[in-house]
Amino acid sequence: MATNRRDVLEEFLRQHPEDAFARYGLAMDLMGAGDSAAALEQFRLLRERHPDYLAAYHQAGQLLIALERPAAARVLLEQGVAAAGTRGDTHAQAEMQGLLDEIDG
Repeated sequence: MATNRRDVLEEFLRQHPEDAFARYGLAMDLMGAGDSAAALEQFRLLRERHPDYLAAYHQAGQLLIALERPAAARVLLEQGVAAAGTRGDTHAQAEMQGLLDEIDG
């Protein structure tokens, strides 16, 4: 029986592997617990299955910056800026562009 948030999310995703919100929640939970590799994998799966889930680019980019992996963060954030532009989400686009500017600064 699931006893904590991560267990609940993992069980839910076993039953509903395409649920974007649950996968994002699991990635954020893993990131908060300091399990960066697992969080990045969940963000990757989320972007792969739901390329328009813009928060996955933003959060994964922030995590990569924190891990001092600016080149990887740049690639990911550039993809996120493009995806946000395609969706017409100027707010998400500006936030990710701001992170790119921080990398360049």
